[in-house]
Amino acid sequence: MVSSAPFSWVKTIHRAIKCPGRRYYFWWRIANYLYLSKRHRKLAIRLSRKLRNKYACDIHPGTQIGVGLRISHFVGIVISHRCIIGESFHIKQNVTIGVRHINQSGHIHIGDKVEVGANSCIIGDDITIGSNVVIGAMTFVNKDVPDNAVVLNKKEMTIIPLEV
Repeated sequence: MVSSAPFSWVKTIHRAIKCPGRRYYFWWRIANYLYLSKRHRKLAIRLSRKLRNKYACDIHPGTQIGVGLRISHFVGIVISHRCIIGESFHIKQNVTIGVRHINQSGHIHIGDKVEVGANSCIIGDDITIGSNVVIGAMTFVNKDVPDNAVVLNKKEMTIIPLEV
């Protein structure tokens, strides 16, 4: 729940109730636990649907995400259940991380301390993105990315002056 203090259920529940920005993380982690422990998958899917409808953020409850998940803007985020994401993952709005085919066996592995810019897509069969990687805004990634890299979509900006 984004704190440097030792873990406490009282503080966690207090933050989930009083801080609207942290409610999503709290309820998604509960849905994630229920789904991965295979105890109450139907309840986990129901929680996930309610979160998706309220926040417009579709992170499958079966996705494995380490501690330190940070979402700048919840709108338009889609993350498949075929993703394994490390710690301190920062994601911005309108990002899709998923697989090409529903029946594929590969996963998308994302390392620690990765930041994904707005309107980016990470799509592929078996992709590995290293640790300490920054993926720029409006970037399409379909290949492996090594550690300590910056991935940018090179575009030329053209300014055309208006004639009066």
